[in-house]
Amino acid sequence: MKRILRGTLAAVLALGLCSAALAADDAKKLESTPQVKGYRALLAAMKAGDYPAYKKCMVKAAGPQMDEQAKQMGKSPKEVLSFMAMMTPSDISVSDMKVEGKKATLHASGKLDGEMNYGTIEMAEEEGQWKVGHQSWANHK
Repeated sequence: MKRILRGTLAAVLALGLCSAALAADDAKKLESTPQVKGYRALLAAMKAGDYPAYKKCMVKAAGPQMDEQAKQMGKSPKEVLSFMAMMTPSDISVSDMKVEGKKATLHASGKLDGEMNYGTIEMAEEEGQWKVGHQSWANHK
């Protein structure tokens, strides 16, 4: 009986280790996709306060909207990026992605003020590049 329990325990442990290894492999595969790379470029530009680079990472329609929003707020685009950086979670991890033609949706998680947040990032391929269209974050799934 002990031999059966030990064998079962060993099998469960091995399965758990394999699952963890596969999850890590999946995360590496996601990070290497052009969609996730495009999103990472947007985050880097935002963190750097580089508005021209940030706009290049967004779909074309979003640029004029952001310019107008900054104007209405009486803020410079760099100030708007700084505010957005404060409202964006840190340590973002992309958990999965769905691609349908020239549209993609990323699901991610990260921490904001010590609390786990979950995000949906909508992307579109424009002129051969994957760009961010819209993202939303909430502290619940």
